[in-house]
Amino acid sequence: MIITGYRTVVVGTPWRELAIIEVHTDEGLTGLGEVRMVNKTDTLLAAIDELAPRYLIGTDPFDVARLAWQIEVGEYGLPGEVGASALAAFDIACWDIMGKALGQPIWRLLGGAFRDEVPAYANGWYQGDRDPAIVADLAQQVTARGYGAVKIDPFGAASSTLTPAGHRLSTEILQAVRDAIGPDRQIYVEMHGRFTGATAAVIAHDIAGIRPGWLEEPTLPLDIGGLRQVRASTPFPIALGERIHHAGELRGFLEQNLVDIVQVDVTHHGGITGFMRLVGWTNAYNVLLAPHNVCGPIGTAAALHCCIAAPNVLVLEHFNDFADVWVHDIVDNPPRVSPAGTFAKPTAPGLGLSLVDEVVAAHPRTGGRLALYREGWERRQDVSAYAR
Repeated sequence: MIITGYRTVVVGTPWRELAIIEVHTDEGLTGLGEVRMVNKTDTLLAAIDELAPRYLIGTDPFDVARLAWQIEVGEYGLPGEVGASALAAFDIACWDIMGKALGQPIWRLLGGAFRDEVPAYANGWYQGDRDPAIVADLAQQVTARGYGAVKIDPFGAASSTLTPAGHRLSTEILQAVRDAIGPDRQIYVEMHGRFTGATAAVIAHDIAGIRPGWLEEPTLPLDIGGLRQVRASTPFPIALGERIHHAGELRGFLEQNLVDIVQVDVTHHGGITGFMRLVGWTNAYNVLLAPHNVCGPIGTAAALHCCIAAPNVLVLEHFNDFADVWVHDIVDNPPRVSPAGTFAKPTAPGLGLSLVDEVVAAHPRTGGRLALYREGWERRQDVSAYAR
């Protein structure tokens, strides 16, 4: 079987664009991949168009290890976010084709099922004012839906440090959420790499009463020194990795015992092949995996297959029950979270879904992007609505 071509489409929402690739073969099988590129959709599409003729078209879709080597090593320049994401789009589509060719769901090709369902957590706290009562109500809606955990960034547009008023409001929001959802649901505190090590350490100390399930990206993604300050200040787990695009970038964090939960994004870390390469390595350091996932249903399905097969997965992120819920409809069999807050094991061959072209066509590009340091970003509206 040989890959003969591809097409790309972009589905637009007010705050994210979902870049989708459909890869074609000479045997009539097609495979899907998806990337929610952070603020660089045009750059990703250009990389796909440059790299696909070079390394994808004319190859066997089963040769994913060679495909990864060509883009990560053979290109000579480091792949970075854009290259690793283009590779992920190709890789996921190839795994989809492999599963269809063999008549098996992808998780069976990854070593079989370690678990039958995967716990999910949601980011249902945004799209309201930054007010303790409002955020607590939104978080309560998440747990009422069945999710066992919520993730919350209460820090507004903060960068590096917090004002005394901003610090107080952030801690009040988190305490209100804990009071609303009770002691048995997890609160994952999202810090988005905002802070210096000293500021993050103070925050970690002051929110200890809510017993966070983890502190996510307390400092800039590669700030090992700052992370040491945070590690020394708190007993609570540290999570990071959504902006780690190659396994080598994790070395310092693992060797220095600075991370407890690795959150690489399947669609930004070389796809299913890239993610599964981390399973044994992180397991050797007794570290868990919790894939970052801000994708629509295709990227979510790719992460889900990995989570079914990987022994050291904790939980899978999910946005689509609380943001742009219509994105479920761009495919015919989207992954769904049960009332118990879990994803079930897929059963159909490949990813187990196909595009619904008329729904895709109804949602063209919007220019939607993440504007983390603008007031009001958490409402996830069109960027033109953010304060400048």
